[in-house]
Amino acid sequence: MRVLVTGASSYLGGAVASALVAQGYDVRTLQRRPSNVAGAVDVLGDVTDAVRVRTAVEGVEAVVHLAAKVSLAGAVAEFDRVNVGGTSTLLAEARMAGVRRIVHVSSPSVAHVGASLIGEPTRPADPSRARGDYARTKAAGELLALAADAPGFAVVVVRPHLVWGPGDPQLVGRIVGRARRGRLPVIGSGAALIDTTYIDNAVSGLVAALHDAEKVHGRSYVLTNGEPRPVAELLTGICTACGAPAPSWRVPPVLARTAGGIVEALWRSGPGRDEPPMTRFLAEQLSTAHWFDQRRIRDDLQWSPTVTIDDGLARLAVWWAKSQELGD
Repeated sequence: MRVLVTGASSYLGGAVASALVAQGYDVRTLQRRPSNVAGAVDVLGDVTDAVRVRTAVEGVEAVVHLAAKVSLAGAVAEFDRVNVGGTSTLLAEARMAGVRRIVHVSSPSVAHVGASLIGEPTRPADPSRARGDYARTKAAGELLALAADAPGFAVVVVRPHLVWGPGDPQLVGRIVGRARRGRLPVIGSGAALIDTTYIDNAVSGLVAALHDAEKVHGRSYVLTNGEPRPVAELLTGICTACGAPAPSWRVPPVLARTAGGIVEALWRSGPGRDEPPMTRFLAEQLSTAHWFDQRRIRDDLQWSPTVTIDDGLARLAVWWAKSQELGD
């Protein structure tokens, strides 16, 4: 089977493409810069460019769509262009090319309205109530994907939650970087339970969805390790594994949200080069529980995680030690 992976230059996208190559798939990728995935054929281009997308989907049977504008801040139009417009373009070109399976990679934030999520099932995406432009546009993109589901064009949505692991420049990289600069607080008590997903489990879950797309089409799933931990414990575990100081100061949730709103306004008027240090959405994520019922995805896909949180932290520590030996 020839599979197209969009966004394969990202941490998760590259891992998915590499796993598919290892399993013997004929893998093609689409993103703006080289994927560096050994064994895959890159098509360089933007997912909003219909001509490049048409080239990428030619002769393809299945697509794993990860390309997205992922950020806590940025121009509203750019989120809409990529996360909504790019998804619409991909779906239209894939259908015309005869693609039969689409795994649309979304985010649990599409159904998070700011309150705690405790053992929640997979709720419908809700752009009107989603918090922030990333969540809003991912919710809109997910609804487009599900609306395209039809006989012969099987669409399944998977929402991996907070993916991390060795080499992760996003969650791990930013946690560790801010901890080293003394800019990583615990919001509130730090006791809120949060689900995360180790990279190997995120990859195997997406591949399972690809295999069974024609059986479970039209459905959305949140995918996690199924091991909710207190947020302060998770932050400390990641920092410790990477030789960084654990967060030692706390900020009240109300103050963090207020500060986040101010920072968002500043970033809109003059964006910084890095992600903003705090936003209202981030303050909510770090101070409210969000963990999810995993029974349906495990039953429907006959899938389960193979790497626990503790094993993942141990692997992260080994990777970090090796990277220091190599001077990385």
